Amino acid sequence: MKSVFVALVACCLSVGVHAQNQGGAASTLDAAAMDATQKDKDKSDKAITDEKASAKASTWMDRAKTYQTIAAQYIKLDSAAATTAYEAYNKVIELDKDKKGGPGRLAKEAQEALKSPALYSAFMQQGVAKFQNKNFPDAVKAMSMAGEINPKDTLAPLYTAIAAQQIKDNTTAKTQLEKYMAAGGKDATIYGSLAMLYSADNEIDKALATLDKGIAMDPGNKDLANEKINIMLRTNRMDEAVQGMKAMVEKDPNNVQNLVNLSIIYNNMADKSNQEIRKLESETKKSGNSEKKLADAKGVQDTYTSEVTRLSGLIKKQPKNAELKRQLADVQKRLTEQKATVAQLEADAKAAAADASANADKEKQLAEYRSKYAADKKMEKEYLMKAIAVDPNNYDANFNLGVFYYNEGAELNKGLAAMDMKEYQAKGKEIEGKVCGKFKLALPYFTKAKSIKDEPEVTDNLTNLENILKQYEEKKVVCTE
Repeated sequence: MKSVFVALVACCLSVGVHAQNQGGAASTLDAAAMDATQKDKDKSDKAITDEKASAKASTWMDRAKTYQTIAAQYIKLDSAAATTAYEAYNKVIELDKDKKGGPGRLAKEAQEALKSPALYSAFMQQGVAKFQNKNFPDAVKAMSMAGEINPKDTLAPLYTAIAAQQIKDNTTAKTQLEKYMAAGGKDATIYGSLAMLYSADNEIDKALATLDKGIAMDPGNKDLANEKINIMLRTNRMDEAVQGMKAMVEKDPNNVQNLVNLSIIYNNMADKSNQEIRKLESETKKSGNSEKKLADAKGVQDTYTSEVTRLSGLIKKQPKNAELKRQLADVQKRLTEQKATVAQLEADAKAAAADASANADKEKQLAEYRSKYAADKKMEKEYLMKAIAVDPNNYDANFNLGVFYYNEGAELNKGLAAMDMKEYQAKGKEIEGKVCGKFKLALPYFTKAKSIKDEPEVTDNLTNLENILKQYEEKKVVCTE
């Protein structure tokens, strides 16, 4: 909602200019008019304290008009003038009855005034002034009243919603944004703001329905599409997201934004699978290494035991050799520590053996996640390629495909970095060529993206990639695909 808040502040400043300039008495004429209004105000304040005068509808009508003028032009005289005018008009309706008990002439005039653009404007001025003074509760009251006076208006509910958010009154904010939509508000960004409020309150169906309305209004709005994807990812509705996007692609196969959005969904699903893969790999690696660690530890223990035997034999031949005794004491200490290590590893190995069935399940899950990851990455690439086929100059499709190949190279490079010398000598050069090949595939897409839109993200990625490829060139690595 940040962008909406900024827009509101800008509007508040522009709406409040008139009142501030008038209230500032920039000219002699303004000063005289404000003095006259002040006198009318003082007269009205006095009149309603008089029992006889306060019983007349005309007294309250004069008061309503006076305070409406204050709200519209001289709000510095009374920051709650619109509310006072509203109450005075209602008092007129209460007091002015015809012979049959119906509304009299002044009452009918008051009824019309309560629905008038003038009173709407008065409440908006009052609300803006309260907002600028950070009196958000009163700003909400004033601007929501303006919305009630003119139910077809979109500005008042929008302002009211954002004022409500400043006091974390999300219930009012949602209600007012719903009024904005019902009144025919056309700013798709506002639909996104309402969806975020629904999402924050876990009203997911409402959030998604609202985003769909905003997307229908502005199909090219990436923020709305991304927010929908984020909500579905967070709430595990990715299958639903895929089905919905595929239906849109089938309906309009040349809509490049839908193709890009579908690729993003597959990317997010792949990322989620990758998180599970890393977690399971870590768990299975720990259990799988227990026997090897135990064997290695026992080997070290045997080495220490042999050394104790050797040193003990030497000391028998040289009983006064202090250095041999020092070495023996040191090795015996290490042997004791190693025995404790072996005991712990034996316990770990026993526990691992007991969990063999659980490990088997994890291996199965790992295989499933790897398969799903590969399938989702394949679909991500497929839809990015389709997007570029529809529009070769689409920035997002080119940039994302560059990222796709770059990440593939980075992932291969992690495996290369984890190799020991023996593994590297066996297949390191081959893997290094594949890493370079993936990076090289990314280059034309980043280059194309930069030619379309010179954004910092693509500039940074392209510069980094060019430096990496230069290093491979200097090392005379042959890039392979």
